[in-house]
Amino acid sequence: MHEEAGLEYNRCRWCGTASFRRLLCPVCASGDLKPERSAGLGVVVRSGVVHRYTEAARNESLVRLPEGFVFRCRVVGAAPHRVSVGARVRPVVADGTDTGEVVFELCEPPRDDDWF
Repeated sequence: MHEEAGLEYNRCRWCGTASFRRLLCPVCASGDLKPERSAGLGVVVRSGVVHRYTEAARNESLVRLPEGFVFRCRVVGAAPHRVSVGARVRPVVADGTDTGEVVFELCEPPRDDDWF
């Protein structure tokens, strides 16, 4: 089972740009970053199915958060091909080993009649 998790990110003290897992601001290159915490609710802006490094297919998506940053992650909670653009997602902490990977789950599972 997954438990809900917040999402920590950084905001540049110089220009205000939000970034995730960066040592320098992607806009002004400042190293003066302030840690902040997001509620983590995001929206899928791109979704695809990949087969790299494993026999099973998995989802790989770009998720936009309201704080102003987009990043690549896995989305769970449905078959990989059923994660659609516009779906609302939230971060979760997966059971087992801590790999540092951010995983999101769908806030609402896809409807049964959405088969394509």
